[in-house]
Amino acid sequence: MNIPNTLTLMRIFLIPVLVVVFYLPFQHHLLVAAGVFSVAAVTDWLDGYLARRLGQMTKFGAFLDPVADKLMVAVALVLLVERHNTILLTLAASVIIGREIVVSALREWMAELGQRTSVAVSYIGKVKTAFQMIAIIGLLAIDPTVHGNALQALCYFMLYAAAVLTLWSMVIYLRAAAEVMRGQ
Repeated sequence: MNIPNTLTLMRIFLIPVLVVVFYLPFQHHLLVAAGVFSVAAVTDWLDGYLARRLGQMTKFGAFLDPVADKLMVAVALVLLVERHNTILLTLAASVIIGREIVVSALREWMAELGQRTSVAVSYIGKVKTAFQMIAIIGLLAIDPTVHGNALQALCYFMLYAAAVLTLWSMVIYLRAAAEVMRGQ
């Protein structure tokens, strides 16, 4: 175990904390839930940074980090779908979760072919992740029964933008995989 892997495991352990805090009936529980997710989002960035900086990259970390990210995001999106109960948020969440499943399977398959670098994380994927994380933090913090909130509208827009970028990055990954397939 090293520091980056410990941070990744912490992110996984924060998932049930997020769920419990989200549903606990105390004042500002949504802000606390957003705070829990924020800590997880920061550890997502920090574990990768520290792994590179400290030379502590491991196969276990390379496996576990994307799993932790996808679990945290998927659980947060499910919570938001239940709480916000809108078709557009549900559609955006479905696109984001569905893409993560497709791209994870694609990366696994490409790794078996020895071509994992052909489907490495792209710049669009990083922008998508930033939009997605900011949107989720904002939407977790906001009570959806309060209408006319400009911050809520901005967060919805950012989540929809993340869903569009999600589809775009998936097309890029699928094209890269198709080129590898044609080459074989």
